[in-house]
Amino acid sequence: MRLGVLDIGSNTGHLLVVDAHGGAAPLPASSYKEPLRLAEHLDDAGAVGPAGVEALVEFTAQAVRVAEDRGCAETLAFATSAVRESVNAEAVLAAVQERTGVLLEVLSGADEARLTFLAVRRWFGWSAGRLAVFDIGGGSLEIAGGADEAPDAAWSLPLGAARLARTHFAAAPDGAGPDDDALRALRRDLRADIARNAGDLLRSGRPDRAAATSKTFRSLARICGAAPAGDGPLVPRTLRLDDLRARMDELVRTAPADLAALPGVSPSRAHQIVPGALVAEACMDVFDLPELEICPWALREGVILERLDLMPHLAAG
Repeated sequence: MRLGVLDIGSNTGHLLVVDAHGGAAPLPASSYKEPLRLAEHLDDAGAVGPAGVEALVEFTAQAVRVAEDRGCAETLAFATSAVRESVNAEAVLAAVQERTGVLLEVLSGADEARLTFLAVRRWFGWSAGRLAVFDIGGGSLEIAGGADEAPDAAWSLPLGAARLARTHFAAAPDGAGPDDDALRALRRDLRADIARNAGDLLRSGRPDRAAATSKTFRSLARICGAAPAGDGPLVPRTLRLDDLRARMDELVRTAPADLAALPGVSPSRAHQIVPGALVAEACMDVFDLPELEICPWALREGVILERLDLMPHLAAG
């Protein structure tokens, strides 16, 4: 069966088309994505403005056409923190449905964390033992942990890379970000926010394996020496805390335009690298993790896997 999953994220709109059946990993068949940057284009009242709504509607309409052209029997459509937290979310969803016919499901932060955890669990398998998972999106940070397919703890924090870029790094004309004192305060606040619920994850024991997903973590791992994406998803990739700390001062001092020249960094997200790195470092510090393994599966795969679990007629054979 060919399925589509339409992910309206805080940074990007992404349609992933996969061939799927029970007992097998979803096989990517096609991908269509566009930068929407909804998290950075909220107005002062916290609403998605007309330009953002128009971009979202146009992308969704085109994604529907792509899904139909690729032969999708079903498309699962959802939105995450940028839409979830906008004060005009209902109007945004209504505009998309009226003009495209697509009803976007708005995932809660806890569901984002839970479904991402499911994907990472399936990727690494039961041999991973007790698993901790971190995902830095554009608008939010998701954290989950546990020994089963459903996490013992799963929560979301408003610490996405795009959100922090807008709130802490957009004041200076060159995007240079906060001065030393403000940066120290930001580091302190990030750790306090992340540590607030850390005991929920650690109460049942330290993780045997810690993993990270998302473009931000992949880019940071690449900057710190991990294999390029072209080597394929099966190549092990790791982000080590010591390596990240060794690059942190350089990253903070580098202008976004120059960050775009680093391996694994796209020009559209270069301004998010430093805030993302600060969040990644804070996660590893708070949970005392010397490294994070990079998992190629994340929320989209979790949505697909959960849907397959509910479709017994897709059983293999």
